[in-house]
Amino acid sequence: MTVKTEWNQLIQNLINQSILHSPNVIRAMRLVSREHYLPERMQSHYAIDTPLPIGWGQTISAPHMVAIMNEALQLQPGHKVLEIGTGSGWHATTIAEIIAPTDSPKETWGHIYTTEIIPELANYAKENITKTGYADRITVMNTDGSQGHPPEAPYDRILATAAAPNIPQPLTDQLKPNSTIVIPVGTTHYFQTLIRITKKDNKLTKEDLGGVAFVPLTGKYGQQ
Repeated sequence: MTVKTEWNQLIQNLINQSILHSPNVIRAMRLVSREHYLPERMQSHYAIDTPLPIGWGQTISAPHMVAIMNEALQLQPGHKVLEIGTGSGWHATTIAEIIAPTDSPKETWGHIYTTEIIPELANYAKENITKTGYADRITVMNTDGSQGHPPEAPYDRILATAAAPNIPQPLTDQLKPNSTIVIPVGTTHYFQTLIRITKKDNKLTKEDLGGVAFVPLTGKYGQQ
């Protein structure tokens, strides 16, 4: 994929603001442009640092928020990751480029499993991920992500891209020891906090990473 000047400038702005700082996250964000995960009518806005509508009442996250979450996850090559809320597939692809870099041997690759509860959006994400060449590193599932994905558990990292009323118990249960969840928690009215949870010796440590605004998590452990 060709990296355009507008996208490079956006990434440089995020570096200048100290939002992006890890080399592997910077590299992935440069390589995986948001343009390829937007409806055609929205593609001219791809390098504007704001959420954008993708249909079905959902949005694609602002680049600065994807950068914040990816930095908070402390991703490494070889990690197995679970994402709750695939959307159009862009966030999952930025993670795939970190845990399974295109220029690294395939035997060292990690994998990301991503759940999307809206069937049409899951299909749209699969199309985008296939077109951009990441289908061998990302598995998209049309399931209730609030319950996690037990068949591939435990995970090195779990992230949610929709706001839960509380931290779903299945997600903490499916996390490996000494690993991390990043999830927005709060109400459906966009008063939410981004939380990082570290699991160590079967104890959970919570960190407040600041206020955020996400669409609500749906499903069994989502917003009622």
